[in-house]
Amino acid sequence: MSHASTAALAPSVAQQPGARLSAVAAGGVAVGLFAVARLTGATVLALAAWAAGRHPLTLLGRSWDAAWYLGIAAHGYGRTLYFGPSIIHSDLAFFPLYPALIRTLTAVTPLSGAGAGLLVSWTAAAVAAAGVYAVGARLHGRAVATALVLLWGLLPHSVVLSMAYTEPVLAAFAAWSLYAVLAGNWVWAGTLAALAGLSRPNGFAVAAAVLVAAACELRRTRGRVTHRLWTGAALAPLGWAAYVLWVGHRKGNRLGGYFDVQRLWGSRFDFGRGSLAFVRTLLLRGDRFVFPMALVIVAAAVVLFALLAVDRAPLPLLAYTAVLLLVALGGSGFFESKPRFLLPAFPLLLPLARALVRTARARPWHATVVVTALAGLSFGYGAYLVVYAHTPL
Repeated sequence: MSHASTAALAPSVAQQPGARLSAVAAGGVAVGLFAVARLTGATVLALAAWAAGRHPLTLLGRSWDAAWYLGIAAHGYGRTLYFGPSIIHSDLAFFPLYPALIRTLTAVTPLSGAGAGLLVSWTAAAVAAAGVYAVGARLHGRAVATALVLLWGLLPHSVVLSMAYTEPVLAAFAAWSLYAVLAGNWVWAGTLAALAGLSRPNGFAVAAAVLVAAACELRRTRGRVTHRLWTGAALAPLGWAAYVLWVGHRKGNRLGGYFDVQRLWGSRFDFGRGSLAFVRTLLLRGDRFVFPMALVIVAAAVVLFALLAVDRAPLPLLAYTAVLLLVALGGSGFFESKPRFLLPAFPLLLPLARALVRTARARPWHATVVVTALAGLSFGYGAYLVVYAHTPL
């Protein structure tokens, strides 16, 4: 997939300074809308937290996995909690890039660990929104790109983008790596994919997208490619592989050590058997609101992937979202967290963004109602998840 072959995917921005300035301004508007959406969501969460006698910044910066990341940033790896012979939670399950960024910030600024974590996440979320816009604009123009960013910022679990979690970091590297692939910038694509692989266990989805695109380009050109493609393809999986092998070495099982750690957390890839058993239990017995909502979101993601495939989206985007879906659906344990695992899968929203733009042009009032409803769900459900649900995110 060379620059020439990918340029046909969407009209490129004209090279005149005025056109570039217009494109930057349009991207700024999209990121601004995203920021307004997330600030409004954070305000609703703060009001709910104060009403419940809790501090919103503590909830955003120290809830659930955030506490593990803060511990790694402050003390390094080595914390283990024992809940039984087959349930052992080790901090080695958490990838190193995010706590390393927190540690760096706390070393050079007066910020606390939680404050540094929130700053990293909020900055990464803005960078990710810009990358999501860039991918959408390259494929379908500025209007669809703006709708794509807005929809991503109004997902039911988008509150995570305001928390000290790693999803914003992964989304930022993923969006810009995918954009680099579409533009034929292989070294950048591979470098960003390697960093994505250091941020989260499912970050290897970005490397998969780069490798699939590189393989297709090799086939298309019959092997006549520049060294940049080989360099990018070689770089892409290095981050994820390096951490997995390091944990394996530390646990005395180089290839399987990291997966042993995950298994003791209750997370393993079982081809969806655990997910199916959970769905069966949920349907037969019922449960709290969080679990049915998670089931609906995961089912919607599967439908959206089918629509994305029917829409003949570029192969790198399909590969990226397919791997994220495969990890979420095929992994056992923590079903309530699966919508969060899918939060970086922004290409799934492309069919909805295109439909929203068509609706806005034909019936602006209908589009306004849809966006308002999504905002209400996102803000209300986000506050419920963080303040009231008492369920791991």
